[in-house]
Amino acid sequence: MKVYNFDETPSLMSRYLLEMRDVDTQHDPLRFRRNLERAGEIMAYEISKTFDYKEVHITTPLAPCRCLTPADNVVLGTIFRAGVPFHQGFLSFFDRAQNAFVSAYRKYKEKENFDILIEYLASPCLDGKTLILCDPMLATGASMELSYRALLTKGTPARVHLASVIASRQAVDYLQKTMPEDATLWVGVIDDTINAHSYIVPGLGDAGDLAYGVKE
Repeated sequence: MKVYNFDETPSLMSRYLLEMRDVDTQHDPLRFRRNLERAGEIMAYEISKTFDYKEVHITTPLAPCRCLTPADNVVLGTIFRAGVPFHQGFLSFFDRAQNAFVSAYRKYKEKENFDILIEYLASPCLDGKTLILCDPMLATGASMELSYRALLTKGTPARVHLASVIASRQAVDYLQKTMPEDATLWVGVIDDTINAHSYIVPGLGDAGDLAYGVKE
């Protein structure tokens, strides 16, 4: 699996990551959601450079014109709940894409012991399409992998892109072992560790809570 780390080439992504991480700004839910969208928009643009393109001919008010348009048939997949604004950023650029949604959550057996469960899946057929699967936080990589496996029940994509805002080194290593070799992981930054609760450190906390409020 190829890994593209935006932190290795500083850009506006760095500013949005700063605001999402900073305790002095991250507790504004509207700004936090918008920054997740912005991260998705930047990644969408970079991913679009990997697509195949086809030539089309149109007519402007003045003359015929040759143009290029993406040939990839895109499906945007997201993992509830924090993935929704991140997904919207991609959808702002890939406005003709089909969409898929997966519910993956932690079912705690003990305080620090949990399983990842998939309870909801809605997806078009994926055969021959370009799948972009979005999850803002990759702590262990298990949710991303299980969501991908669930989506494979809807067909086999021709290309697979995984997108995350912050990933742990452990999650990246895990996905490199479990995902297809020709898949690409796009990540804003890679942090070194996770804690006993499987939260990324330094990370940014619970992205879903910051975007939508604390859950019980």
